Amino acid sequence: MRRTAETEDLLRRHAPQVLGALVRRYGHFDAAEDAVQESLLAAARQWPEKGLPENPRGWLIKVASRRLTDQLRSDEARRRREETAAALTPRDSFTAPPPGERRAPSEDDTLTLLFLCCHPDLAPAAQIALTLRAVGGLTTAEIARAHMVPEATMAQRISRAKKRIHGVPFRPPGPEDHEQRLAAVLQVLYLIFNEGYTATSGSHLHRAALAREAIRLTRSVRRLLPRNGAVTGLLALMLLTDARTPARTGPHGELVPLDEQDRNRWDRETIAEGVALVEEALRQGPAGVYQLQAAIAALHDEAARAEDTDWPQILALYDILVRRAPEPMAELGRAVAVAMVHGPGEGLAEAGKLEDRLGGHHRFHAVRAHLLEKAGDTEGARAAYESAARHTLSLPESRYLLMRAARLPRD
Repeated sequence: MRRTAETEDLLRRHAPQVLGALVRRYGHFDAAEDAVQESLLAAARQWPEKGLPENPRGWLIKVASRRLTDQLRSDEARRRREETAAALTPRDSFTAPPPGERRAPSEDDTLTLLFLCCHPDLAPAAQIALTLRAVGGLTTAEIARAHMVPEATMAQRISRAKKRIHGVPFRPPGPEDHEQRLAAVLQVLYLIFNEGYTATSGSHLHRAALAREAIRLTRSVRRLLPRNGAVTGLLALMLLTDARTPARTGPHGELVPLDEQDRNRWDRETIAEGVALVEEALRQGPAGVYQLQAAIAALHDEAARAEDTDWPQILALYDILVRRAPEPMAELGRAVAVAMVHGPGEGLAEAGKLEDRLGGHHRFHAVRAHLLEKAGDTEGARAAYESAARHTLSLPESRYLLMRAARLPRD
């Protein structure tokens, strides 16, 4: 197994399961996460050269457990306690469910870890950051970019969060956990999916394994809460967005924007599932953020051609969305819808209101560039495309933006 991408995908899938297994057995969340990271580094070095072990998750658990017990051995009393616990624990305790319990431990551990990281003792920002790190496998730098804060600030936030939940029992989420933690859980899953669908940095537009993991975890949460409209809406949104993946890149990995994609390449089966889930989500209660975003995605996906898109209906949905959740990226999406319905001038006016909040984000400059181009301001559009390219760390996005700037005619 020499392909690094395959190794990375496998490690990402197993990392939260391994962490869950260690925290369930030993506690010590902070130390357990450090040990898991060391086991992942060891696997990344060894597996591409020596081959994939027969039981990858078991290999990671064994290595991480050894690192963790070595770390804990410096405290003599703790060492004796851990050895006693190990002697009393069956050898298959990491992988076998308790007697009479019918479950898939690895998946349950990941779901338990997800809700643990969203513990109510943590501030919402800390819940999200810790979960992205422990469950999503994102680096501290990636999480910092997603929240538009310095990396050092995010590192401190994650470190404090790990210490805060030290000693919290590792147990499956109960009904009280659903009510207290669900909003943070869903926000984290959405952020993980977005990082997978459009990577914020690097040479690849997608991180497919990350997007798939977000969808898998959201399906798990929906099995837990099948009648929750927000959960159903989020799953629908992910599926409707992910269905476009086959058409988002050209033959050389270049970005293809939505209005230029070959819609015959979209995954129609996934779209059908997503549309059915949107309809179900809207029946399950008042439309929240995820249901509204999913309804917007469904309108895009149901249009046979870009020019067939029902922009007035999309604008109406955005109007509701920004009233209920006035979030800058949603307002930027509304500005695009305004431009498509009322013209680029009005869209630019709406986008301009967001400069103070989004002036450092490449999407703001990319939207302005697109609208300036539609308005016939080629010089302004070129400058905005170049500014957007400077603000992104994604090489495919940067190349696309610079290509758009270069093809504009000069006066």
